[in-house]
Amino acid sequence: MKMIYVSGRVGREPWLHVFIAHPSEVAQLRRTLRLRLILWGLPDHVDAAQICVSELVTNVIRHVGEGTPTTLRMTLSESHLRLEVEDPDTRALPTLLAASTALESGRGMALVDAVTDHRWGVILRSSSKVVWCELAAGASVTGGQANGPRVTRAEAILDLYGSWPLPHGRTMAEGGSLLSTAAAEEAAIEVMADVLHWLSAHGYDPDDVLDRAQTHFEAELGEAV
Repeated sequence: MKMIYVSGRVGREPWLHVFIAHPSEVAQLRRTLRLRLILWGLPDHVDAAQICVSELVTNVIRHVGEGTPTTLRMTLSESHLRLEVEDPDTRALPTLLAASTALESGRGMALVDAVTDHRWGVILRSSSKVVWCELAAGASVTGGQANGPRVTRAEAILDLYGSWPLPHGRTMAEGGSLLSTAAAEEAAIEVMADVLHWLSAHGYDPDDVLDRAQTHFEAELGEAV
């Protein structure tokens, strides 16, 4: 079985994640977002994107309520990384307050406003609202080495994962078909998630290991330039 890649990279197709808004979900969203951005070649955007998603989801929890069905969507164009959080309440609109205000609950959108350089807004639909924000991408997107030994090893691992049943009962390549770029990305996420579970089970700090892995990744990218 052989995966299909675009220019040696896993495809950056739009990512949609449906979840129930709850404080315990925020940490998992931050971690998943980080993995996605590293796979997309955007490690420098992790911190800003995590801040934005944390604040937007926290707004849903505070002003719409815990247990609200919520959707996170992430897309990448040539110039911007776009993050959207959608919930079913069209009345609770985000409010921009000065970051220095004494009202703790109003600082979230001020932080998003600062991180995104004022690129955010609200889209009202008939039965939901979408709060979106954008981070500049463009030339900062990195692709890595298409034919290096690390990429070769990763492809072998992803080929193996592509044929294994996933937790939700299907495989990446249904019916023995070739893996698409989207399926290759899902396989990469499964590999990284399994490694994080292994680290946690053996007493390691997954976030610390991710930090160190990202440091190695960025250092090797710098050497390749």
